[in-house]
Amino acid sequence: MAIHRIGAPGGLADGATGQRPAASVTELSERAREVLRLVVEGYVETGEPVGSRSLTRRLSEALSPATIRNIMADLQDLGLLYAPHTSAGRLPTDAGLKLFVNGLLELGNISEEERESIEARCAAVGRSVTEALEQATTLLSGLSRCASVVMAPKSEQPLKHIEFVSLGPGRALVVTVTQTGHVENRLIEVPIGMPGSALVEATNYLNSRLIGRTIEDARKLILEDLKLKRAELNDLTARVIESGLATWAGEPGSALIVRGQARLLEDITAIADLERVRTLFDALERGESFVRLLELANAGAGVQIFIGSDNPLFANTGCSMVVAPFRDSRERILGAIGVIGPTRLNYARIIPLVDYTARTIGRLVG
Repeated sequence: MAIHRIGAPGGLADGATGQRPAASVTELSERAREVLRLVVEGYVETGEPVGSRSLTRRLSEALSPATIRNIMADLQDLGLLYAPHTSAGRLPTDAGLKLFVNGLLELGNISEEERESIEARCAAVGRSVTEALEQATTLLSGLSRCASVVMAPKSEQPLKHIEFVSLGPGRALVVTVTQTGHVENRLIEVPIGMPGSALVEATNYLNSRLIGRTIEDARKLILEDLKLKRAELNDLTARVIESGLATWAGEPGSALIVRGQARLLEDITAIADLERVRTLFDALERGESFVRLLELANAGAGVQIFIGSDNPLFANTGCSMVVAPFRDSRERILGAIGVIGPTRLNYARIIPLVDYTARTIGRLVG
């Protein structure tokens, strides 16, 4: 799997260690790289500071605890590690995590079972695009054990065709086609025993008024038409049309879907941490800051990672986000999907999950 780009705008200075810019991977010795990698991996696994003695058992080269402490002190001076207590081991700063992700991380692979689950849950057959995105977001939250988010812009493309297709007693499929060729299917309920002629009449009526108009423009026109009873339609046909229009009602300017927020509370141990995460919850509820963040992600070529102080939305929350845009067959960006979790995310697992989900959504809804 190719990750085109991992990065984000914003500085990497960490509040716990001062404002000095962090070093790059190329500036570190092989020993320093390995120590940093092991500290980050230990932190991701346990959430606890990593001491020099525990590293002596894991390093590929035999080094004394004193030598390891000196290397860790150098990494701390570079703004990559910090000591939460005087006698404790070290933890990675946001800058250290970022450097690890950008230069030292070895990505894992998702299983065939996970691929099949993602593709099945993203499939939009019989559902609206928003419903398909909801399914994908819920699944991604479960697989990653993090909160998951998706943003998709509302389509403003003029319509070319609409059709009602009977699926049996009480059910029908509404098929819409835009002038750019985008096809969307939605299930609706219809009166049991309704003759097929009512679906044909509803199809003909809507096509006479929808062509060349956006869904929102057409919906307003037709609802007004039905309200004033200018349309000469029988009662069953009018009910079918209203059911079809109802599937478009209330669509936001851009769909922002958040699932699994409670997972952000699983590692909370202090009241101060709880308050910081609540602040993040408030930001997610308002949506504005998050939409702007996803728009930044859309500007990138591939998976993007925002760690802690990378962005004001996550500053002082102890959280990170891994996000990727999804595109149509012409490589036009349709939206973005990602996960939010603690900074000690299992990045090696999360990054390919987000990347594959974004690509799958792009194929199925684009």
